[in-house]
Amino acid sequence: MAESFAFEIAGKLLEKLGSAACERISLAWGVREEFEKLKLTLAAIRAVVLDAEQQQARSLELSLWLQRFKDACYDVDDLIDEFEIQALRRLVLKRGSSGRKVRHFFSGSNPWAFNFRMGYKIKKANEMLNKIAAEKAKFHLTEKHETNVIHRERETYSFVKTSSVIGRDEAKQHLVNFLMNPTDGEDIPVLPTVGIGGIGKTTLAQLVFNEESVKSHFELRIWVCVTEDFDIKQLMIKIIKSAIGMNCKDMNKEELHKVLQDCLNGKRFFMVLDDVWNEDKKIWSELKDLLCGGAQGSRIIITTRSRKVATITGTIPPYDLEHLSYDNCLSLFLKLAFKEGEEKQHDNLVRIGEGIVQKCKGVALAVKTLGSLLCSTRVQHDWELVRDSELWKLKQEENDILPALKLSYDHLPWYLKQCFAFCSVFPKDFEFNHLFLISLWMANGFLQSPNENEEPEDVGNRYIQELLSRSFFQQVEDGIFFSTLKMHDLVHDLALSVAQNEVNSCNHYSTGNVRHLWFDLSKQDASQLPNNLGCLQSLFLLDTEGKADNESLIPEVISRSKHLRVLGLAECNLEQLPSNISYLKQLRCLSLAYNGNIKRFPNSICNLQSLRTLDFSGCGGIEELPKDIRYLISLRELTVTTKQTRLQENGISCLTCLRRLIFSECENLEKLFEDIQNLTALRELYIYECHNLVSLPQGLKYLPTLESLSILNCEKLDLTMEELELEREEDGSLRKLFIGGVPKLESLPQWILLGSTKTLQCLAISNLENVLTLPTWIQHLTSLQSLEISICPKLSVLPEGMQHLTALKRLIIEGCPKLSKRCIEETGEDWPKIAHVPDFYCDETDDE
Repeated sequence: MAESFAFEIAGKLLEKLGSAACERISLAWGVREEFEKLKLTLAAIRAVVLDAEQQQARSLELSLWLQRFKDACYDVDDLIDEFEIQALRRLVLKRGSSGRKVRHFFSGSNPWAFNFRMGYKIKKANEMLNKIAAEKAKFHLTEKHETNVIHRERETYSFVKTSSVIGRDEAKQHLVNFLMNPTDGEDIPVLPTVGIGGIGKTTLAQLVFNEESVKSHFELRIWVCVTEDFDIKQLMIKIIKSAIGMNCKDMNKEELHKVLQDCLNGKRFFMVLDDVWNEDKKIWSELKDLLCGGAQGSRIIITTRSRKVATITGTIPPYDLEHLSYDNCLSLFLKLAFKEGEEKQHDNLVRIGEGIVQKCKGVALAVKTLGSLLCSTRVQHDWELVRDSELWKLKQEENDILPALKLSYDHLPWYLKQCFAFCSVFPKDFEFNHLFLISLWMANGFLQSPNENEEPEDVGNRYIQELLSRSFFQQVEDGIFFSTLKMHDLVHDLALSVAQNEVNSCNHYSTGNVRHLWFDLSKQDASQLPNNLGCLQSLFLLDTEGKADNESLIPEVISRSKHLRVLGLAECNLEQLPSNISYLKQLRCLSLAYNGNIKRFPNSICNLQSLRTLDFSGCGGIEELPKDIRYLISLRELTVTTKQTRLQENGISCLTCLRRLIFSECENLEKLFEDIQNLTALRELYIYECHNLVSLPQGLKYLPTLESLSILNCEKLDLTMEELELEREEDGSLRKLFIGGVPKLESLPQWILLGSTKTLQCLAISNLENVLTLPTWIQHLTSLQSLEISICPKLSVLPEGMQHLTALKRLIIEGCPKLSKRCIEETGEDWPKIAHVPDFYCDETDDE
């Protein structure tokens, strides 16, 4: 079922060749005519590629022809990149104040030699494409266009939350009874929940896990997503993280065991082990022994597809989760495919939907996926395409891809298929930040837009929302600024099956030229790295246990991977970054996070003019940022951890393309750079765990595009300084503001809004121990939709005028006992101020 992606790759390349940036390059270097030839030939070949992809299973020769075309597209993409890199170098040379020094920085850059070399390469690329175009005649291919795509023709509504589960009341009650009913004996009772993939085991466990009576019954609730290899050490790390939020990645087994014992000792806990595959009784017994410190009444629920796992782990007979009944499936489908009551206006679609639901055979994931797919179209033909697909007729083995998932994938627009397939590079059950994924897509050139003014980050957000709404992603956590996502196991299987010619991920090996590789050196030997790294565009190396000799391995890998766009070296126990990093001219995303032993970066890192994302968060040993950091002129996202007390002027402030800037765990940092106002494109600023930061720069008030500002756990920060209390016109752009862990703060200063009274949509304050009141100016936030107030123990009253916040849809108050008492529904003194808010939550109040 592997896809060639030739249609998608050629489509992205044609968009790139047609862009204004490419037009400028072709004029500057005098290659416009040659670029036009490339465009015409590419378009002619792409026109028949869909037909070729459908026929390739019957002809090896055709399959090889498609592969050659795809490889040629990658070569042309590399060629365009070389022009872009040269243009960026010219820009740096123009900007450089000390000309000779900058020219020395880029020694070896000869424009005449470059012109000659590139002229030859373009000629070869045109010859290769002409040859591929000439060969297509012998296959008798016809021009085809996408016909089965269901586009988002209207605004889609939020997907149904876990709390809206249908048809599982009896199952839920069975599990709750198991958790609550007393039992005799020392052994911790374990209930396995068994069912086929996609039937709803995890959803049922989540439902029970979040049940209020369960929350109040147990002192500790622990959720662990279990990976296929059932590694005891990794499981201990996950259990501790879920139980008390502590990160123990650097501990050995003995240390972990002690922390785990302290964590569970004498406490009644409820643990879910989700998606267990281990069939080795000895390993299960080892884990069970580690959990024996809990109090009487502790319980474990396991979800699994394997009857053998249930037999090994269960202390009581397993609960078999049945297929959803037809009526429940239909209810779920209609809930997802239509807004409430809308189905009454579409009898014809409901009849077709009934046929689709029958073919889903009671599998909740299949119903959910197709309901999500069809919610955006009311065209009868689209619904008939799904119902009458040939895919339903294929013989279905136990571990085959669900026809409903493949159907939904086939209906994706071409620009989303490659983005989705790329996600198979992650291991199963991997949880990823949506911003992280967008930066990877952007680095690989997946985020092209016909609208030149649309920011790639916005394109990426749009793609993620579309994949979420079609149930290809699941939302694990939805924060104010970041969403955590993952893929269901069966969806991951689908991604692997379509991407197997492009991606190697965690022992899933592909044939051909691998483009994206995830390689865990703690599980695989370095000798197992593919021989041909020259085609790689993304490489994620992991070495959490420090098994590899990274001092020799990483420089060698870099020298063999010259076309990398993404290099992930997070948690690799690095002590230094090799200087040959500068060879990676096309590198757009570099992650060095949590390599705490690195003290400084080689200045050659500043040769990477194409770099858009640089992350060295958690690199607590960094003594100084690279002195020529200002030459990274394409940088859009920068995450900084440093031991410095001050940052150099004319450093970060020269990075005028920056959209997102994060300062994390900068323990000694006392001030940011004063010329922050130069970052005129900055949209997001996050300052976390900078415990010695005393003030924010004046220039913060003059950032014209800032949309998100978050300040968290900065104990010495003073936000009330008089010089910042300057008036600013109401022309701000801030939409999201979060302030927490700033103990000096007694009241929110109005300047922190940065003139955004009319635009602010989300406001959150947390852990502000000395805040007594909220300011009255809150009533003027006419666009405010969400307000969260947590752990402000001295806060006792809501300000007057809250009832004027007519846009407010969500209000959460937690850990504020005095305020909570005043906000009790109907009877609280402040209730009239907030009675109009539809989504209101206030934690339990202390009546004393």
